[in-house]
Amino acid sequence: MTCTLMLEGIDMILDLTDEQRAFAEAIDDFCRREAGTRERRDALTGAGRHAHHQGTYQKLADLGWLGASVPEQYGGAGGGMVDMCLFLERIGYGMLPVGGYATSAIVAAAVQRSGSEQQKKTVLGGFTAGRTYSIAMSEPEAGSDVAALNCRAEPGPDGGYVINGQKTWCSNAHFADAILLVARTAGSPGEHEGLTMFLVPTGTPGLRISGIETMGGREVNDLYFTDCTLPADAVVGAVGGGWWQLMAGLNVERLILAGLMLGTARRAFDDTLGYVRDRRQFGRPIGSFQVLRHRIADLATEIECSALLVHRTAQLVDREPGKVLPRESSMVKLKVTEVARETALAGMQMMGGYGYATEYDMERHVRATLVSTIYGGTSEIQRDIIGKTYGL
Repeated sequence: MTCTLMLEGIDMILDLTDEQRAFAEAIDDFCRREAGTRERRDALTGAGRHAHHQGTYQKLADLGWLGASVPEQYGGAGGGMVDMCLFLERIGYGMLPVGGYATSAIVAAAVQRSGSEQQKKTVLGGFTAGRTYSIAMSEPEAGSDVAALNCRAEPGPDGGYVINGQKTWCSNAHFADAILLVARTAGSPGEHEGLTMFLVPTGTPGLRISGIETMGGREVNDLYFTDCTLPADAVVGAVGGGWWQLMAGLNVERLILAGLMLGTARRAFDDTLGYVRDRRQFGRPIGSFQVLRHRIADLATEIECSALLVHRTAQLVDREPGKVLPRESSMVKLKVTEVARETALAGMQMMGGYGYATEYDMERHVRATLVSTIYGGTSEIQRDIIGKTYGL
């Protein structure tokens, strides 16, 4: 049993335009129609094994919603991060199986900032039309320490590059149309200089994609590059400028992850609330016991604080799109993912054995939120970045 109290509550205090409110309501309605029941979601996801259903994703593209924050000249609606966060929150709440959206939006934003005009037409236009993208950054020996990347891009024929090396934990690469690869064109592991971004179509010879089984099913992959040849125009931005291009994308990447987890936190909360209102023990609803009533109050307060942080940070980014906000972007990623995790775990605890059973959605919320504090920069890394912004 679910309700929309959490969504309705925050919308009353956010400074949204009438158009944005109508957009949010339309997404809510779409989610209810397309994935409003457990049976429907199971049919779309292979009983939860697959996070992305291309048919549903294509419907969003046909409605023009994937490009909410993409400039109009590339097929988008010309909105900003506030619009994207509204979209992310709604699809997270609605459990819409479009897991490819987040990585695709991150890649599209990177190309919008640093790509050539042709790359913008291809990737941003492809994104708004329903194509999916992945990003390959982590390696077996380089996760939080991005400077340790060692996948090599050596000069190749006709001014192009030959890629050799391995990438890991690449979300959605198994169904993506192309991958944004970060590889080393100069220097040694440990150096920030010498990293370069490339666009690699997934059908490129020399690229092998191998799935990694996880608690969430098939979501992430190992990538193996063996003499994978790319043309010169595969470079995104400046050769050797990949590190600075990555830093410029922190605002968008972390807001995307936070917006999605905000919606998941709200859904876990509402699922829990519906359960504790209906479930009776000792002759009364379990939510009437003070220990659970107070826990619900604490979770609701944390989620509302998280929502305000998401939308305030999105407004700051929209106000100055070119400004990097390391403190705010790390705070929003840290706070929202940890609140989402705690909400889902508390929901499982309050639902008892039913929270652990696959018959209910709570165990899916737990799996989704646990990993959210790891990908896109762990909570520990976010705390370290925040501390450094205070001169520590």
